[in-house]
Amino acid sequence: MNVTVIRPIHPACAAAAIVAGVVASPAAFAHVFPQSQTPSAGAEVPPPANVTIVFDGPLEPAFSALTVSDATGKPVSRAKATVAPNDAKTISVALPALAPGKYVVHWVAVASDGHRTQGDYSFKVK
Repeated sequence: MNVTVIRPIHPACAAAAIVAGVVASPAAFAHVFPQSQTPSAGAEVPPPANVTIVFDGPLEPAFSALTVSDATGKPVSRAKATVAPNDAKTISVALPALAPGKYVVHWVAVASDGHRTQGDYSFKVK
């Protein structure tokens, strides 16, 4: 007769296994955040041809967005923002010639795992 003995798992071992699983798969819980912005937040620049944001992880192109509005909230970016085909961390939007003034960039970033982050920043055109 075969007898199988089942021993309870020590709580410290269970906790270590959970921590190891979380640490080993950070992408499963990742949100993406901007690493660089052109023009940068608070900058005063000549009229830029586009706004570009580089994130710390890959974006889901179908759900990520980038828009630029003037100080009154009127959108000035007419083109659809695009995620770079050769760099899924970079999104940009083309701009028309901008008049001097304050502009607000609004971004929505959806990571490849579906987590969504968003934010705003402003810059000024000389």
